[in-house]
Amino acid sequence: GQVKSCRDHIISDVVTPHHYRVLKGSFLPADKTCPVGWSKFNHRCYLQSERSDSWDAARKNCTDEEADLIVIDSPEEETFLSTIINEQTWIGLNDKEQEGTWKWVDGTPPTLMYWASSQPDDGGDEDCAYVRNHGKNSWMDFRCSASFHWICEKTLNCSTVY
Repeated sequence: GQVKSCRDHIISDVVTPHHYRVLKGSFLPADKTCPVGWSKFNHRCYLQSERSDSWDAARKNCTDEEADLIVIDSPEEETFLSTIINEQTWIGLNDKEQEGTWKWVDGTPPTLMYWASSQPDDGGDEDCAYVRNHGKNSWMDFRCSASFHWICEKTLNCSTVY
């Protein structure tokens, strides 16, 4: 079955109930938390930048943190995002490869879109997406070289405690 929690993950790795009894005393699912300075939402960690930079520099900063620019894949995540940002913020959406074909940094096409009215408009080489600092339906396309804040995202991984 699908692993839904770290405890499920540990149990799914066990072959027989006998092995589980042996492991049960030694391995416990960790209370999963995000690194200091990161916010937690739905088993993911988010880090808001304290400075502004280009989309490419923002992405490099995220990958240096073993994360990537945020991929918004649920209405709940979009709502969460709208509660934590307070200025123009890069997200992990772009159409750099092919104009008009928007993709997330993980290579997936967007399944949900929250573009602002008349967006995306490619108003002069605008290949990267950012979120305005207010409300829903606030995605905008803009020049990737512009300097905005950004949000990194990473998934909480299961681990064992000895």
